[in-house]
Amino acid sequence: MSDLVFGLDTFGDVPEDDAGVLVSHARSIRQTVAEAVLADELGVDVLALGEHHRPEYSVSSPETVLAGIATRTRRIRLSSGVTVLSSDDPVRVFQRFATLDALSDGRAEIILGRGSFTESFPLFGYDLADYDVLFEEKLDLFVQLLKEEPVTWKGTVRAALDDARVYPTTETGQLPTWVGVGGSPQSVVRTARHGLPLMIAIIGGAPTRFAPYIDLYERATAQFGTTAHPVGMHSPGFIADTDEEAREAHWPGYRVIRDRIGALRGWPPVRREEYEAEIAHGSMYVGSPETVARKIAAAVQALQVGRFDLIYTSGSQSISHRLRTVELYGTKVIPMVRDMLAG
Repeated sequence: MSDLVFGLDTFGDVPEDDAGVLVSHARSIRQTVAEAVLADELGVDVLALGEHHRPEYSVSSPETVLAGIATRTRRIRLSSGVTVLSSDDPVRVFQRFATLDALSDGRAEIILGRGSFTESFPLFGYDLADYDVLFEEKLDLFVQLLKEEPVTWKGTVRAALDDARVYPTTETGQLPTWVGVGGSPQSVVRTARHGLPLMIAIIGGAPTRFAPYIDLYERATAQFGTTAHPVGMHSPGFIADTDEEAREAHWPGYRVIRDRIGALRGWPPVRREEYEAEIAHGSMYVGSPETVARKIAAAVQALQVGRFDLIYTSGSQSISHRLRTVELYGTKVIPMVRDMLAG
């Protein structure tokens, strides 16, 4: 799998400085840019920024931050991860990413999804009762916009378009677009129907439990007569020089954010034993470069995916630890995984 693509993903989690104090949202955004610059220098293939509208995160407009990153990097691909299309306008999303594509000299891509939180719906005036139809219709429109031809479209969630042209267009006529899926068979089939690449969010449990979804994607594209693209996966992790250092640096911030989310969703507080079990047997890639590389290689081989993205921030881990994670991922983990898979 010499052509395996490696990415880094973040939601712009607000980090602590080295004195243990949370930084401002503004500094957090600048720090995200600095980490992207480092990833570019180290040869990481893709940087993906997620969209959130919560106090723990600083990135609510991925394409704006990516545009800033575009002016300071040379080769790394710049992606959202994800753009919450349901609560945005497909025309404006296309225009913003086509603009990013121009600024980055063709390095823009999009991962569309419903998102893991729902704050954007009331924030932008959408009814959660329309959750399904909003994504279904807007994705249908977006796929038509990707053709970069006059669009005639009619739905129930936004104004109709009649032979409308959307500008700017991209230089190549192609804006790479994925659909992020958390494990719904219906979402997998929808992605296949549109002939788009599939990015699977594997954030808990054994990665192999997602093998049936990849098989479903391949069977569905064959039935629809669309293209079966290489599937991607993204999972959380954290890297330090030793396993112990990685766990001790990652656990406190992870526990806080996990329990904060869990309180909203009715989950009990996470126990350290659960955390350790997820690292040992699940989809948490936390440890030394050797430990993380072995686990990534095993998941990639088991699922035969073409791309692996590490969600390298999960809470308020310090700036220095985050930079070290990026450094070790680029200089040690990626080469190790390539060697393991080649062997």
